[in-house]
Amino acid sequence: MSRLEDALLAGRPAVTAEMPTIDGGGVAEVERKLEPLGEWADAVNVTDNPGAHAHASSLAVALALHHHGVEPVMQLTGRDRNRLALQGDIVGAALHGIENFCFMTGDHPSSGDEPDAKGVFDLDGTGLVTLARTIGSGRYLSGRPIEPPPHLFIGGAETPDVERIDRALAKAEAGAQFLQLQLCFVPERLEAFAAAAVESGLTERVALLPSISLLSSARSLRFMDEKVWGVDVPAATIERVEASADPVATLLDLSAELAEHALSLPGIAGLHLISFRRDTGVAELCTRLGIRPRAEREHAHRPSIAI
Repeated sequence: MSRLEDALLAGRPAVTAEMPTIDGGGVAEVERKLEPLGEWADAVNVTDNPGAHAHASSLAVALALHHHGVEPVMQLTGRDRNRLALQGDIVGAALHGIENFCFMTGDHPSSGDEPDAKGVFDLDGTGLVTLARTIGSGRYLSGRPIEPPPHLFIGGAETPDVERIDRALAKAEAGAQFLQLQLCFVPERLEAFAAAAVESGLTERVALLPSISLLSSARSLRFMDEKVWGVDVPAATIERVEASADPVATLLDLSAELAEHALSLPGIAGLHLISFRRDTGVAELCTRLGIRPRAEREHAHRPSIAI
């Protein structure tokens, strides 16, 4: 069982974080970008060509994290591979002890820097969750056996919008055990989604991890509002940062406010942190929220042994 699965099953708030993309610099670059995250996160997401931009493969970076004692959440999209390649990547990763996966459809190639690339989209996010559940049961989609079956902790992504509750329920039905939610700068929207998730029974089937961003400028907020699908940043929020004498401090305040609100909602099982600061932002935010380093959290919940 992975650390992330253990944390969520134990009912203690889990923290996942997102690994910055890797292009060059070898394993040393992986270590440099991992350093601000590894101490705090139960597991670290490794993205799969995000935004339809090519980077080092999620499998290669996930293996690097695994070898450094940091538990990866390996992301896979249906955009770039057919079901044969996807099955090979899942089984290959499991061969090395990687258990956590997050599946999504993926951005269309036209949104990236190589718009002439052909999208595959053999399977969408829900189809990928079904595929992983099938592999975890001990067989390929063809029916051929996998012995022994790999243990997989299966996740997906979803937008925290009440209109997408049915999509989230479909992913749970397909076999998802956790869902990392898209960034949300409108607390009322996340609150409505969480309430609908509880009412529909979704939170009894999957763990919900809202995403919280750590930014360094109002410009980044404007970019998200204008360019990132599904993300709306209120004008008042952008103006608050622009008017601040210390935008970085104000943005940390904003992240803490959004995180505290998220953790106060029923059915929320933890947080997914996405830092664009490349510094101690994750440590500062976790400390402010009263979240201790991962090793301390695990020790605090370790059962005592009677002798």
